[in-house]
Amino acid sequence: MRIVSLLPSATEIVYALGLDDQLLGVTDECDSPPAARDKRVVVRSRQPAGLTPGGIDAWVRAEAPNGGLYRLDDAAIAEISPELLLTQDLCRVCAVPTGDVDAALARIGCAAEVVTLEPQRLDQVIASVAQVADAAGEPERGRELVAALHGRLDAVSAALGGRAAVPTLVLEWLDPPYTAGHWVPDVIAAAGGEPLLGDPGGRSRTSTWDEVLRTDPEVVVLAPCGMPSAVAMAQADDLVPASLLARRVVAVDLARPGPRLVDCVEALAAVLHPDAGLPERPDVLLRR
Repeated sequence: MRIVSLLPSATEIVYALGLDDQLLGVTDECDSPPAARDKRVVVRSRQPAGLTPGGIDAWVRAEAPNGGLYRLDDAAIAEISPELLLTQDLCRVCAVPTGDVDAALARIGCAAEVVTLEPQRLDQVIASVAQVADAAGEPERGRELVAALHGRLDAVSAALGGRAAVPTLVLEWLDPPYTAGHWVPDVIAAAGGEPLLGDPGGRSRTSTWDEVLRTDPEVVVLAPCGMPSAVAMAQADDLVPASLLARRVVAVDLARPGPRLVDCVEALAAVLHPDAGLPERPDVLLRR
């Protein structure tokens, strides 16, 4: 089956299912696993280079209502002639909206099956793995991977053994500060944290530093959407109040609703509960 992925999380799911030999098109943001960078790029971000976090926020606010954040390569998609195309309608900032995809397929006369992934909670993220596997004609692979992911979450829960939840604040953007929504509070809870200001299954939202500081977190998680953890950590010195940086601060990528969220649960659990015997993982960058 000829597969095209229009969002990084779907690309990660395809690789996790072992179907990467059928993946013929990706986005310019698909970088995990590293081999995904070698795939043909069929959609590119229009975001100008060199913007500050505040500048990115302003650009997105100006361009998102016009549907102008990404550019589809119609010619490349037509040449691939995909049978299965993976996209989302959850967030116009994260990927090409389904309506734009449908319009592009109509323009080029491509009859690909379009699968729209819209998980809101962590269990729905895991279920979307089976959704992709079913669409690709490999349901057994999906069932096996879903079972393995749930098994790993159960192992974390067993290791934590009912320990008290650690007050944890996740920042999905730093200028302005954004609180966490969708699956992120579930990830924190599964890792043994108490998600502060989080809205499970809801939207992330803009906040203020006054509101953030009132939460008095024990751990601060920097998870700016689409930003490498090392960059987020480096920018924190200029953007995050010093009193927050005096807490335990970590950076991790929680933006992509794919199998790596289970990696993040394991990694964050080792940070939040270092006495639980869970191994440290490279998925989380610790502030030194």
